[in-house]
Amino acid sequence: MMMAKKQDAKAPTYNLVVVGLSGTEKEKGQCGVGKSCLCNRFVRPSADNFYLDHTSVLSTSDFGGRVVNNDHFLFWGETGRVLEEGPECRMHVVEQTEFIDDQTFQPHRSTALQPYIKRAASNKLASAEKLMYFCTDQLGLEQDFEQKQMPEGKLMVDGFLLCVDVSRGMNRNFDDQMKFITNLYNQLAKNKKPVVLVLTKCDEGVERYIKDSHTFALAKKNLQVVETSARSNINVDLAFLTLVQLIDKGRGKPKIIPYFEALKQQSQQIASAKDRYEWLVSRIVKNHNETWPNINRRMQTSSEYKEYVFLEGTAKVKKLFQQHVHRLKQEHIERRRRVYLSTLPQALGSLVPELDEIDHLSWSGVQKVLETKQDFSHWFVDERIPQDLLETPVAETIYESHLEHLKNERKRAEMRWEFKEKLSASPFITAGKPWEEARSFIMNEDFYQWLEEPEYLDIYNRHQKEIIDRAKEDFQELLLEYSELFYELEVDAKPSKEKMGAIQEVLGEEQRFKALQKLQAERDALVLKHIHFVYHPTKETCPNSPHCVDCKIEQVLASKFPTRYSFFDSHKPGDGNADRINLVILGKDGLGRELANEIRALCTNDDRYVLDGKMYELSLRPIEGNVRLPVNSFHTPTFTPHGVLCLYNSKESLSYIVESIEKLRESTLGRRENSLFQLPMNLLLVTKRGVGSIRDIGGETAHTLILQGQQVAGKLQCGYLDPASPGRRWLRPLGLRRARGCRDQTAAHRGGEHLLGAPRQHSGQDHHHPQRQQAF
Repeated sequence: MMMAKKQDAKAPTYNLVVVGLSGTEKEKGQCGVGKSCLCNRFVRPSADNFYLDHTSVLSTSDFGGRVVNNDHFLFWGETGRVLEEGPECRMHVVEQTEFIDDQTFQPHRSTALQPYIKRAASNKLASAEKLMYFCTDQLGLEQDFEQKQMPEGKLMVDGFLLCVDVSRGMNRNFDDQMKFITNLYNQLAKNKKPVVLVLTKCDEGVERYIKDSHTFALAKKNLQVVETSARSNINVDLAFLTLVQLIDKGRGKPKIIPYFEALKQQSQQIASAKDRYEWLVSRIVKNHNETWPNINRRMQTSSEYKEYVFLEGTAKVKKLFQQHVHRLKQEHIERRRRVYLSTLPQALGSLVPELDEIDHLSWSGVQKVLETKQDFSHWFVDERIPQDLLETPVAETIYESHLEHLKNERKRAEMRWEFKEKLSASPFITAGKPWEEARSFIMNEDFYQWLEEPEYLDIYNRHQKEIIDRAKEDFQELLLEYSELFYELEVDAKPSKEKMGAIQEVLGEEQRFKALQKLQAERDALVLKHIHFVYHPTKETCPNSPHCVDCKIEQVLASKFPTRYSFFDSHKPGDGNADRINLVILGKDGLGRELANEIRALCTNDDRYVLDGKMYELSLRPIEGNVRLPVNSFHTPTFTPHGVLCLYNSKESLSYIVESIEKLRESTLGRRENSLFQLPMNLLLVTKRGVGSIRDIGGETAHTLILQGQQVAGKLQCGYLDPASPGRRWLRPLGLRRARGCRDQTAAHRGGEHLLGAPRQHSGQDHHHPQRQQAF
């Protein structure tokens, strides 16, 4: 075997020749067998340097130029590779072909007059000053390309790559090609040079042609077959390096990889490189306005960019960039579109809020109505909603939702009105009837499915307030009509049970009395309030407060003479919004109910109370039984407590307080929302009626009850109020502490002040009615 001259001991150079069917169109068909593409892909493997079009039809001037140099072979240049075994090797690649004259369509005449088969099998190649070939565009423009000459003008051939096109070539018979290949191989075999059979265009290969090619190789001893595709860059390197291994046995034995396995590996490599490149683009390109020249410059040094450019070429790299930018633009447009579409329901709600205006119109008709609206420019100019967005199906869907919403709202309004009418017309819905009892009244009605439970409850509560207020006004009128029942009471006296029984017996047959039978506590409070007014007729105790004549006169004077009567205006109890305080009063044997009644007696007619110059709306819930029963629950759907006042007057009642609070805490233990421990809670000792001071209970007994109460307060972690402390001190921690200042604005209530806290502090001169002093 004759070896080529080596340039370097560490990097031997091999001269490889690519041969195959060549000649006129009659002999090889309309296209070649792929020799040029195979050489191009191996010598210049980068995708940007690969050309699919390599014509063999040349003009006389091109044939005579320094690239072709009047030869029927091309010098493709030199390239290097590193094999698994041995150092790097260099390879000169030559393609043996046959150039056709573009005028006569016959082979060009050259110095070598042998036929192609004999010429292609030559061991020596010589051509003085012959230049390296790149592509067809180089011919005639040699000065625009790198000019590298074939070494010393001659090469000694080390091995051959015999190409067989296994695709369905145009105007080419495969059997005729195989006859040509057989003759060519027989000529090559005479040189005793290694030969590799290269199947080209396997990406379009015909199964029978591939099979016949393998059969041909089996008939020849030691003829290796490599399946390739230059266009897809499959097994191209393998073909050349297999020949090198056959030439130089020291570089190991060839490991032939089937085409489809190699294709799978190549596809995975390209997919992985594409993923890395797309990651790079997504990291660098955040704005849809980015341009390719700018981004291309930024990515030049990135390995992800260079790898993908090498495999797929700049055109595909640019295309992926453009696709990414297009996605960013579409995402930007979609985001803006979503913003506009999210604003469109507000625009429709503002421009066409009435169902009657649009219910009979089509969507196109509604669009015309929108344009006539005064605020149309606000939404479609100022808010920048594109008007053409109205032409989209999504906009029409939003309009249909708006229309459906208006229809539902109308239906819901009708159902609310129908429910309210049912409540007003029903004789079963009386003042004070709980919602739990009234719910069964509507469950079978048609409108029940249209509203949610909170809506029913809200309407019902407002209806209850109306009928309760009306019932209270009617009951107040009844009390005024029977004023003589209250004249026999002593000043500041609380009526006895016997007297209250007598009053109820007289009034019991009246319908206005029966109307409040489910609100006995409120009814009793109205009686006490009326008694209080009879003996203390002030504007604060007036049943019509804050609309009584005295209040009206003060308001008129304050408005006419603000400087002189400004103090009237500053104490108007009806002005402003009152804070609501929900108070639980826990006590045994009637203690809670009695205190609740006496507190209500000091409130205005609408259950409002003034403390430290601020108006509060009190809602009282006295509890005297087992707190685990629903009827004695601290919380109800309409009542959420803000504080708890615990009353006791004996060891037994104190034990009841302790047991009740512990039961509550046990039942709420572990719940996510446990508000019991955050509720302000005070413990208060209540003295017996008719006793002038706490000492009148009995010194030892009183002292014991106070000590026991203080211990219990410590155990329950609540406040303890000394019976001798000033009145109403317990009310502030329950939410009224928001009222700043310590001045008592309710001195006019001195007749009932003792009902809201501890006993009043009396001087030694107060001896008119010592038996009336009570402590709560």
